[in-house]
Amino acid sequence: MGRIATTVDKQIKLLTDRGLVLDCGEQKAKEHLLDIGYYRLGFYWNPFEIDNQHNFKKDTNFSTVINLYYLDVDLRYLLMRALNRIEINIRTQIIYQVSNNYKNSPTWFSDPKVMKPKFIQDFPKFYDYKFIENNKPIKEHHNKYINDIYAPAWKTLEFLTFGSIYSIFYNLKDDTLKKKIIQHYGIKKVDVFINYFRTIIFIRNICAHSGLLYDANSPLAIKPTPLIKINNNNRHSLNTAIQVIIHFLGKISTNRKVDLEKGIEKLYTQHKHNQEIKNIIENKIGYDFC
Repeated sequence: MGRIATTVDKQIKLLTDRGLVLDCGEQKAKEHLLDIGYYRLGFYWNPFEIDNQHNFKKDTNFSTVINLYYLDVDLRYLLMRALNRIEINIRTQIIYQVSNNYKNSPTWFSDPKVMKPKFIQDFPKFYDYKFIENNKPIKEHHNKYINDIYAPAWKTLEFLTFGSIYSIFYNLKDDTLKKKIIQHYGIKKVDVFINYFRTIIFIRNICAHSGLLYDANSPLAIKPTPLIKINNNNRHSLNTAIQVIIHFLGKISTNRKVDLEKGIEKLYTQHKHNQEIKNIIENKIGYDFC
C-alpha cells in the first residue's frame, strides 16, 4: 500500500495479484488483516517477497505468514516472562548492594561520592513533579517528609525505567562495588556485564512494545565468553541475545531457566515442519536444530 488507506477487499486483491495464496480462505484472510493489520503483517510476509514490487515467491501461503507472526508473538511471551524476572532481580541487587554499602546515604544516587557528576546533574529531569505525582509511594513519602529532596533509593529505584537502572549502575564510581554486584551473575568483568545488560534492555524493549522480534539483530556485538553459546560466530543474532537472557535467568532460578529453554525448543519444533519458517529460525534467529 502507498500513502492512501485501502479497504480490506482491496488489500486482499493486492496480495493475491502479487502471488500470495489464500490457503486459509478469503474470509479467514480478511479476519487476520482486520485483527492484526496489513502494515504489521507486512513485516511477516516480507521474507517471502522476491522483488521491489513486493511480489511473492511462488506458492507462498497466507498461513505461513500467520504462523511466522504467531511464532514471533509466542517467543515474545516466553522471553517477556524471563525478562521481567531478570529486571526485578538486577534492580534488587543494585538497590541492596549499594544501599548497604552506603548506609549513611539513603539517597546515594544523588551523592557525588557515589555517582558520577553528569548523572547527578541530569537526575532532576527524571525525578520531577510528574514522577512524584504518578507514583503513589513516592508522593506519600514527600507528604510525610516534606524537606526531603528525594525518597530513599529502595523506594525511588523501584519506579525508574530499566534503562535508568542501567544508567545508575554505569555511573557508579566504585568499581569494586560494581564487581560485587556482577558476581551475583557469574560475571567477572564489568565491561562484559554492561554489554550483556544493554543486550537485555534491547530485547526487553522490543518485547515490551510488541516489536518485530524474529528479525532483531543486536546493534551491539555481544561479547564472547564461555558463559554464552554463539552459533556461527554471529554475535548480533537474536539467538545469541537469548543465550544472554538464559544465562542471567539461570543465576536467578534454575527451574525457570529450564522452563525457558524447553519452551523455546518446543516452540521452534512446532514450526519445524514448515521449511520456510525453519529457514527463518535457523538463518535469521540463529537457532541450531542439530
